[in-house]
Amino acid sequence: MEIPLYHFYRIIHYFQQKGNSKMTANRDIYIVLTGTGTAFSGIIKWFTKAELNHASIAFDSELREVYSFGRKRVHNPFIAGLIHENFIHPFYSSADCAIYQLRVSAEEYDTMYNHVQGMMQNQERYKYHLLGLVGVLLNIRIDREDAFFCSHFVASVFEETTIHPVAKPSCFVTPEDFASSLCAHKIFSGKLSYYMRRNSRVAVLAPNLHNTSSPVPGTVAARMLRLNEERTEGIV
Repeated sequence: MEIPLYHFYRIIHYFQQKGNSKMTANRDIYIVLTGTGTAFSGIIKWFTKAELNHASIAFDSELREVYSFGRKRVHNPFIAGLIHENFIHPFYSSADCAIYQLRVSAEEYDTMYNHVQGMMQNQERYKYHLLGLVGVLLNIRIDREDAFFCSHFVASVFEETTIHPVAKPSCFVTPEDFASSLCAHKIFSGKLSYYMRRNSRVAVLAPNLHNTSSPVPGTVAARMLRLNEERTEGIV
């Protein structure tokens, strides 16, 4: 039975926390805006009027743990829902992006992280809310149980805390709203592939393969490296 990749990231998250003698007072959350140029992305662009029309939330600067709502299969944009994004896939080689950093407390970080992991435990329950995009265009709230579009989802995760990067209900939030937020600090703008090379996952995981002092077990790191190359989920 194949174990979902995000479970391995949860294991790494656990060992990293265990390896720290004490928690820092603050942590960082990242909002990633991307533009991929697919037909599905073009439809969303028609609604949002933004060049970077997909939003994701990340829990690490290397963008290993990135979550959003988008297509689940490369060749079928209509099978969509909650996804663990894979930014090292060749599909993203020409994608543009902007990455924003938000400083939060350790408690707020854990609240958001655990909320998303709880959703991932029931991943198949969540659907893409295409009608919600129509609601944004018409400024009409269209509710659908367990359904989100990308920026709606990201904003809803922040609603689990007292942090509100955008001063509007999550169902009306667009990717462009995050770019205009006074709470977010832009740390990168350019090609996503360049950022991923600069913050290579292999550079982070490879030393753990033979490093007995690492808090992450070598077998987990090795498995992570292989799965990173195999996974194709998360194309928008």
